[in-house]
Amino acid sequence: MNSHSPVVLDVAGTTLNADDRRRIAHPLTGGLILFGRNWQHRAQLTELVAEAKSLRPDLLVCVDHEGGRVQRFRSDGFTHLSPMRTLGELWMRDAMAATDAASAAGYVLGAELRACGVDLAFTPVLDLDHGPSVVIGDRAFHRDARVTTLLAKSLMHGLLLAGMANCGKHFPGHGYVAADSHVALPVDRRSLTAILADDAKPYEWLSTVLAGVMPAHVIYPKVDARPAGFSARWLQEVLRGRLGFGGAIFSDDLGMAAARQIDGREVGHTEAALLALSAGCDLVLLCNESLNGGAPLDALLDGLSLAAASGAWQPDAGSDARRLQLLPQTAPLPWDDLMHHGAYQHALDRLP
Repeated sequence: MNSHSPVVLDVAGTTLNADDRRRIAHPLTGGLILFGRNWQHRAQLTELVAEAKSLRPDLLVCVDHEGGRVQRFRSDGFTHLSPMRTLGELWMRDAMAATDAASAAGYVLGAELRACGVDLAFTPVLDLDHGPSVVIGDRAFHRDARVTTLLAKSLMHGLLLAGMANCGKHFPGHGYVAADSHVALPVDRRSLTAILADDAKPYEWLSTVLAGVMPAHVIYPKVDARPAGFSARWLQEVLRGRLGFGGAIFSDDLGMAAARQIDGREVGHTEAALLALSAGCDLVLLCNESLNGGAPLDALLDGLSLAAASGAWQPDAGSDARRLQLLPQTAPLPWDDLMHHGAYQHALDRLP
């Protein structure tokens, strides 16, 4: 069997239990995603991540950490980062100061997480601020794709200085639709031409520097009947083919209501994962299912194992290589050293 560890899963608490350890050690597990419930303080988080990595040294430890309302760790020294819209507003007053502030935000965000052992933050948000989207809102930099692209690139430069890769989301754009894909399945009725000329432009303009991409749980019926994360047309033809993206593709959370509405019916987690992988995702996320024993996580790991054994799914070593490329290539600055580091202090001063 090819080496391919596509599952990114979560753990229930602030320490690992026996079920967590067993799942992390499973050969199909490639990543761990952290949430606010996994946080008490820095020492605890650092210990949790270190134990997970001791079980699986190549584990990709991820978190949704963008600033604003999407920031999982906010106490015990973590800097409260502004929502990305603040950078877009600064751009309108002083574009060059905004790019520097964006790099400062990326550096602070990346360096603080890496000091605790976290490998990757799912940022930047490349969605455009069209207005109606409740779930995106002030998470977006700007309405203009050019401003969004340059601020995101500046943020990614800061992440890079901290030794962290990036993940642009939500391809090809979640900002135009009002519905929240956590609870409903949004539909964007624009044409492919219209989307490529506007919302998807950041992905084209950042094709050389994007390390990861997360597709939207949104249906664009003029392009494909399936949500983007389950659509070979979107992921292989458009993202990889037309836009030239060569990095890792993550599914958005397969536990979300929108994730499992495929072809007009609700599918289970395993079928959703297989559909996402066959469409072109390298990794699949199943979040918040470790609570109450984690039976859905075990069912997914077992289901993928059976699919591989029966030939229904072919693991892809290329996907795993893309996953491994997201792991930091440099040693992080420990927290106490980081606090006295000149570049970090300077970045704090330049935050918006």
